[in-house]
Amino acid sequence: MPNTRTDYQLALQQLTDSALPTGAFAHSLGFEGYIERGVVRDHRTFSIWLHAYLAQQLTYSDGLAIRFLYEGAGLEDLDGRLSACLLAREVREASLKMGGRLLDIGAEVFPSAELSGYRNQVREGAAAGHQPLAFAVVARSLGVPLPEALAAYFFAAITSLTQNAVRAVPLGQNAGQRVLRNAHDAVAAAVQDVARLCWDDFGAVAPGLEISQMRHERQRARMFMS
Repeated sequence: MPNTRTDYQLALQQLTDSALPTGAFAHSLGFEGYIERGVVRDHRTFSIWLHAYLAQQLTYSDGLAIRFLYEGAGLEDLDGRLSACLLAREVREASLKMGGRLLDIGAEVFPSAELSGYRNQVREGAAAGHQPLAFAVVARSLGVPLPEALAAYFFAAITSLTQNAVRAVPLGQNAGQRVLRNAHDAVAAAVQDVARLCWDDFGAVAPGLEISQMRHERQRARMFMS
């Protein structure tokens, strides 16, 4: 197990690299529905959607799940709560698919007893294997402090979504980089928000995001699985 700050930072960079083959390139997590309706049409309108997604769903579901796991909450309980919170079928399935890939990759390159135990629970059907929990198990076993783990997870998520938006909106590559740079403060704010929230806040999401994610199932033409 890494035992220095440099070791876990390098491991964290690998874990959150956009080239990590989890299948994130295949998911819009709802923004494609906004493109179809003409609401998201350029880097400015995509940035508005991205900040809303980060401040709501990523913070109140994924971020809180990561924090609660770090604080000792049970994996099975958190898995069940995430499945209940993610109302849109495609988004729920996306979380499980990317989580499953992350568990397999983690077992290959960052093995630990905790990760092996969680992976076995998922294989046996005792746990679902959602992406934020798979990430949290690996990050915690690497000794990554919670604030750094949250910031890395959030920024990796919005980076993948922005890369997808570059193709789908489409955005220029430079515009995509501006979107990411403008999201730095929002990521820092989301990390602070996660620290002050409680169990009663878990799963609170803006209805518009969920409705768009649900509508995506029946969208006539689409590039993404969610």
